[in-house]
Amino acid sequence: MHLPQQRWQISAPQPDLAIAIANATGLSPIIAQVLVNRGLDTAEAAKIFLDPELEALPDPKQEFPDLIASINRIEQAIKNGDRITICGDYDVDGMTSTALLIRTLRLLGAIVEYEIPSRMTEGYGINERIVKDCRDRNVKLIITVDNGIAAYQAIALAESLNISVIVTDHHEVPADPTKIPPATAILNPKYHVDPDSPYAAIAGVGVAYVLALELSDRFGKRSELENPLLELFTLGTIADLASLTGINRRLVKRGLRLLSQSKVIGIIALINETGLTKDKQAGMKPEAIGFGLGPRINAIGRIGNPQVIIDLLTCEDMGEAIALAQECEATNRQRQELCKNIEQEAIAYMTKRKSADFDITQERVLVIVDREVQEDFPIAKRMGWHHGVIGIVASRLVERYGAPVFIGSYEDAENPEEDSSLDFKKESNHQGATIRFSVRGIPEFHVFHSLEYIASIRNNGGGHKAAGGFTLPAQNIDKLRTSLREFVDRENILPSHIMQLVKVDVLADLSEISLTLLQTCDRLQPCGLGNPDPVFYSQNVRVLSQQTRGKDKIKHLSLSIDNGNGDKLKAIAWRWGEYCPVPDYIDIAYKLRANQWQDTTSVELEIIGIREPMDIQNVNSSHQKLLEQSPKHLQLQYKPAPVITKFPQWQKLIEAPRPLPRPLLLYGCDRPADKFQGDVDCDRPNRDRIGGNQAYQTIVLWTLPPSFTHLQWLIATAKPDYIYIGSHIPSIPSIEQFRSQIQSLDLDNILNLLDLAQQWWISPSAIVSALRELGYICDFPPTLPLDGELIRMQKWYAIAIAKLAALFVNVG
Repeated sequence: MHLPQQRWQISAPQPDLAIAIANATGLSPIIAQVLVNRGLDTAEAAKIFLDPELEALPDPKQEFPDLIASINRIEQAIKNGDRITICGDYDVDGMTSTALLIRTLRLLGAIVEYEIPSRMTEGYGINERIVKDCRDRNVKLIITVDNGIAAYQAIALAESLNISVIVTDHHEVPADPTKIPPATAILNPKYHVDPDSPYAAIAGVGVAYVLALELSDRFGKRSELENPLLELFTLGTIADLASLTGINRRLVKRGLRLLSQSKVIGIIALINETGLTKDKQAGMKPEAIGFGLGPRINAIGRIGNPQVIIDLLTCEDMGEAIALAQECEATNRQRQELCKNIEQEAIAYMTKRKSADFDITQERVLVIVDREVQEDFPIAKRMGWHHGVIGIVASRLVERYGAPVFIGSYEDAENPEEDSSLDFKKESNHQGATIRFSVRGIPEFHVFHSLEYIASIRNNGGGHKAAGGFTLPAQNIDKLRTSLREFVDRENILPSHIMQLVKVDVLADLSEISLTLLQTCDRLQPCGLGNPDPVFYSQNVRVLSQQTRGKDKIKHLSLSIDNGNGDKLKAIAWRWGEYCPVPDYIDIAYKLRANQWQDTTSVELEIIGIREPMDIQNVNSSHQKLLEQSPKHLQLQYKPAPVITKFPQWQKLIEAPRPLPRPLLLYGCDRPADKFQGDVDCDRPNRDRIGGNQAYQTIVLWTLPPSFTHLQWLIATAKPDYIYIGSHIPSIPSIEQFRSQIQSLDLDNILNLLDLAQQWWISPSAIVSALRELGYICDFPPTLPLDGELIRMQKWYAIAIAKLAALFVNVG
C-alpha cells in the first residue's frame, strides 16, 4: 500500500480578514478565506473581483501607444484595396487570433488572406519565406498575431520590400533595443505599456481583440462584431491558459455567457460534436473549454492542419462547420492515442530505471528521449514520438514524478524516412540528427533560465518560467544532462522539491460539503490560471469503499467516503488507480465538482492530494475551528541586527589556511568544540574580557545560523576579518515533528524569537508560520505556509558561499 509522493502548501488562515470580507460580500467565511489567499485583502477588491464590471476600464488607445497608428494603416489598406496577410501561429492562441482578425477584416471589406508557418519544417512565427511569398502576391500589409516581437530579420526584410508590418504579440520583448523589429506599429502589452495596466496580462488573442474592436469602431461596425469577437477571445484566452485576472477575467466572464448561446457557426458545431450541450444549457465554465473545446483545437495545431481551425471559426455554412468539427474530433482522438502510448512507454522506462536504483530525487531533473526509451523496449518497429504532443506528456510526467521534465523526440536530417527502430547508440552519433525537446518545470525550477544556461550546447529555443522548448544536436545529449545537473545545483533545487506540489486553500469539514457550497464556489468563476479553483482539505477521512475505473491501462481511483453525518460522498482521483487500495483513513485535498446523473445533480470531490492522516487532536484542534474563534495575539521579541561596519572575507573551511587565525569564534549546530584549541569562544561573541575589544579575527561557521538575521547579528558584533564555512547542514524536522514542538511552548509570556530559533535551530519565520497556522496573531513580516518555510530553510542552509558573500557586500 503506497500513496503519491506530495508536498502540501497550506495557506495560513486569516480569520479576521476572512470574516470582514464575508460580511461585505455575503460569502461564507471559508470561501472568503479563498479570496484572501488570492491576495484580495480589502472588501473593495473582493467586490470588484466578484463583479469585474464595477471597475472602470481605461481607453485602450491610451494604453497602447501604437494602436491609433495601427488602425490608421489598416483603414488605409482597406480603402486602397490593398492585399492584407495575417501571419498567425499553429497554437490555439495563434489560430483563434487569426480567425478573429479574418472575421473582422472581411466584414470591413478588406482583401485578406492568412499564412501559418509549418510546425514540422519552419517552427514558430513569421519568417523570410512568408515575407517573400507576400511580395510575390503583391501584399502591402502584414499583420502578425501571437508572434513577431522577436522576428527582426523577417520584418526588416518586409519593410525593405515596402510591405508594412503591424506586430500584435504578447511574448517577451527583446532586452536589446536594437533587436526590436522595425515594424510600422507594435501592439504588445509588454512593450511601452504600463505593467499595472489592466491590459498587461492579455494573450495574443487579447491583443488581436483590442485591435479588432477599435477597428470596428472606426468603421461603425461594433454592434455586428462585438459578440462574435468576444466569443473567440474567450475561447482563445482559456484554451491558451492565459491568466484569468484583470481584464481577462472581466471579458471571459462576459464571454462565457455568450458561448452558452453562441451565434458563431463553427463554435456551435464544435460544442455539439464534443457533447457539451448540457454545459451549454447550464452555463459554460472554463473547464468546458479547457477540457472540451480547447483540446480539439489544440490537437489540430499539434498534429493536423491549422487551416481546419481557421476555416471552422470563420465559416458561415453549418454543413461545412459540422464536417470540420468532426475532423477536429477525429484528430483529437488520434492525439489522445499518441499521448497515451508515449506516456505508457515513459512510465515503463522509469519503472525499470527505478528498479535499477535510479533516484529522481537525487537527479532532480528528468531527461527522457524516445530512442533511449524504445531501445530498452525493443517491440517490433517503433515510431519516434510525435513532437507535437510531447509537451502534453511532459506535463503529465511532472505531475507524476514532481521533477522538471525535458522530453525529446529525434529528428534525422539526413535520412528522415529511415527505420526508427535502429540501434540508438548508432543513431545518437548520426551526422545532422537533432532532438526536439519540450520542457515543463516545477515552481522552484525556472525553465527559461535553464534554457539560457544551456544556450551554448543547444540550437534555437525559448520559453518562460513554467515551460519551453528547444532543439539539440544529438551528440550533445550527455552534455545536456551534465549541464542540467550543474543548473539544479546552482539554483539550489533540493531532493525535497522533487515531489508534486499541492497548493491548498482552506480546511473544510466534510459535513459542510453541499450543493450550496459548490454554488458559492461558482461565484469565483471563471477559474483557471491566476485564479485556480478553490482547493479544500479534510483530515482523517474515513474511506467506506474504493475501486478503480477506466478502460485503459491508466486507471482512475474512485472512492466512497464518510461525510461525518452518516451520508456518503463520492470522490474521484484521476489517473491514480495504481494507488488502490488506499488506507482506511486519509487526509485529502480536493476540488468540488457537480456530478449529473439523469435529472439529479450532486456534489463530487475531485481529489488532487492524499496523505497519511495527521494527529488532528493534538495538532489542529484550534485550526479546525479557527474561523469561529477570536484571534489570539502573541507578544514577540525580535530585535533587528545592528549595522555591519566591517565586512569579512569568505572561504570554505576545508580550503582555509592552517592554523586558523585567533581569536576565533566557533558557531553552528552541533559544533565540535574539542576540534579547535587555543583562543576560542563558542556560540556568542565574548570579547569583553579583553579590554572591551570584541573583534575576532575568525568566525568558523560549522553550519549556517538558523536565519539571515542571526548571521547579521554575528558579523555585526564579532567583527571578524575572516569567515570560514563548514560543509555541515543542520537537520530539519518534519512538519509533524515541528508542529509537536510548537505545541509544547509556553505562550503566556513574551516569546524571544531569536533565542528560540537558535535553541531549536529553526528560522524565526518558520516558528511564526506555525503559530499563525494555529490561529495566533503575530506582529511579524508575512510568512510562507509552514512547509514553504521549511523548504526555504533547506535552501538557506545549502546556499553557495559566493551568493552569501555577495549578500553581505550590500548590507549596511
